[in-house]
Amino acid sequence: MDKKIAIIDYGMGNLRSVQKAFESIGIYPIITSNISEIESSHGIVLPGVGAFPDAMTNLKKLNLDEAVKKEVQKGKPLIGICLGMQLLFEESEEIKPTYGLGLIKGRVKKFEVDLKIPQIGWNDLSIPRKCEVLNGIDEGEYVYFVHSYYADLSDETNLNAYCNYGIKVPAVVSKNNVFGLQFHPEKSGEVGIKMLKNFGELI
Repeated sequence: MDKKIAIIDYGMGNLRSVQKAFESIGIYPIITSNISEIESSHGIVLPGVGAFPDAMTNLKKLNLDEAVKKEVQKGKPLIGICLGMQLLFEESEEIKPTYGLGLIKGRVKKFEVDLKIPQIGWNDLSIPRKCEVLNGIDEGEYVYFVHSYYADLSDETNLNAYCNYGIKVPAVVSKNNVFGLQFHPEKSGEVGIKMLKNFGELI
């Protein structure tokens, strides 16, 4: 079976760089906002760069929020990247309180630390609980972050990896067939590519 992965295009995010990262490991995703293409895919990637309220507005305008939730309920693997990870949560306080997709319990909050915001650059991972996308990834591996907000989880069992940036920052989260990466795997060298490969192997 060809692995048909749909990268969701809702007008926010560097979609081509994520697509190219998958292509480097022999997986050829489509970039789409077409619901029937998302329905016929075997896995979904929700990328994102920008503000949470704008992202949710765009998703709703295209009915992609409901399409994604429906496919997740069917058991289809989904991975959210950067802002795409934050959209998996119930709510965000960025700019104004905005409801997210509600696939993982928790709230997205602004950093309040005595460090430069946004967090930009490499940080190392602590891995309290492995999940499928972390197969073959070692404690202390470095990945590349760019973000001003972080996910405050309601349930610690959804936390797979975190970094320290003044506080404990969730870096990899999961619940059943839903996964989230706060960092950019496509900018995180071999470690990030390995995680995308792991996601591809779920399909």
